[in-house]
Amino acid sequence: MSVTELLRLALSRLRTSRLRAALTMLGVIIGVASVVALVSVGQGTTTNITDRLSELGTNLLTISPTTMSSDGSTSLSLEDAEAIAELSSVAGVAPEVETNQTVTAGDESTDTGIVGTTPAYPDVRAFEVWQGTFLTDVAVDRGLRVAVLGASTAEDLGLDGDDLGSEISIGGIPFTLIGILQPKGGSGFADPDDLVLVPVATVQKYFVGGDSVRSIGVSVAADADMDATNAEITALLRERHELAATDDDDFSVFDQTQLLEAASSISATLTLLLGGIASISLVVGGIGIMNIMLVSVRERTREIGIRKAIGARRRDILAQFLVEALTLSLLGGLIGILLGLAVSAAIGQFAGWGFTFDPVTVLAAVLSSLAVGVVFGVWPARQAARLDPISALRYE
Repeated sequence: MSVTELLRLALSRLRTSRLRAALTMLGVIIGVASVVALVSVGQGTTTNITDRLSELGTNLLTISPTTMSSDGSTSLSLEDAEAIAELSSVAGVAPEVETNQTVTAGDESTDTGIVGTTPAYPDVRAFEVWQGTFLTDVAVDRGLRVAVLGASTAEDLGLDGDDLGSEISIGGIPFTLIGILQPKGGSGFADPDDLVLVPVATVQKYFVGGDSVRSIGVSVAADADMDATNAEITALLRERHELAATDDDDFSVFDQTQLLEAASSISATLTLLLGGIASISLVVGGIGIMNIMLVSVRERTREIGIRKAIGARRRDILAQFLVEALTLSLLGGLIGILLGLAVSAAIGQFAGWGFTFDPVTVLAAVLSSLAVGVVFGVWPARQAARLDPISALRYE
């Protein structure tokens, strides 16, 4: 019996029992849809994390103090940042001093982070100016009260390019708005666009006191120089801080590449876990197919006897029932793939990372559907093929 004939018989049988076939496929549909949706969500999350980390800066190293004194001072200083900038492999250095203040413009106000920094900040942290200008060397050297707003902060305050040169209040102190940054995207606690940038000396003078900095961002010229630059910075700061060979570092150098690799590894593991959990429903759907096929064998015992009596071989009967099981699982799988893609697209749109389509996931879902049909269809098919034709003809 040809494959075409077997497929025709299978579809004919499914048409005669539409409700039973639909209910049988439901388990496979849910299983495949769950696998596709959850794996797509996991991949979308991984892409989103990777993009967000890449937006933090190019070849970024972040230097942070390991301790902080009771008055808020740290072991890092502007002089440390200037010394690091002299290294040949360093493309840019941006010291940062952070605090939180209320920012007011007219009748609008918002609480946000105030970052004191230098003109190198946009290059180190991968920002671009949308309107106006960024902080200049003169503004930083003189500690001028000028401010550059992140896109979200500007929106919260109802400010745009027409408001450049106007006065805003930061912690009750007047500042002149000189620029607004291009939006990078983000929301909630980790929104990179919700900040105000001012000269580092201004923040030290009016808000935090002291002359130390909370962190230093370093942009390395080439990706291949990341490890070497990390080692150079560590040696330089240990020398500047007069640390003995047995002393622990009073700072830490954090490599963004390490964070990216760790985040990608965690996301991949999470995606695999979600796919594994969703696969359980596929097994349940397969058990449903096996159950229905066993019932079908019992109901069609006489039909099997007649087929054998007129010359059907064991392999013909085996192939007939196996193709029926495969057809059920494959149709359920295809419907499940469409449903899963629709769900993942909806979740991606809601979460903000868009629709992530991976042909490998779809192919894996199709193969999983076929595997379910084979694994759970073989036993009922064997049961049908092994029926004795005489006993089958006598069966009522």
